[in-house]
Amino acid sequence: MAEYRSLLEELAQNITAEDLEQLKSACKEDIPSGESEAIATSHHWFSFLEKHGKLGPDTLSYVEHIFEISRRPDLLTTVVRYRTHVLKISEEDEVDTKLTRIPSAKKYKDIIRQPSEEEIIKLAPPPKKA
Repeated sequence: MAEYRSLLEELAQNITAEDLEQLKSACKEDIPSGESEAIATSHHWFSFLEKHGKLGPDTLSYVEHIFEISRRPDLLTTVVRYRTHVLKISEEDEVDTKLTRIPSAKKYKDIIRQPSEEEIIKLAPPPKKA
């Protein structure tokens, strides 16, 4: 349970107030409008999702989906890393489990990874005007 709380804390540290509005908008069908206004921090958002069965130590698919449609591959990668290292569910196993429904999460690893020196294409400087 400590690893799960650490996961939520790491995610919360990377969610700004603007991000929170986008995340709430992405799941507006699941949050009644009156309750949406009461969710002022990412911690409140996580608590709301837990209370309504959308998030838990082994219930991650909903937030993975929200992070993907909100275009937050960094947060999605954090959840995938938790799932593979803490829950010991590999990307190959994810098809057989209900813990995730996003097999495309694998693609984000390459997006976040910095290219090596060999992978960087170097351009020549522009020609000087005569």
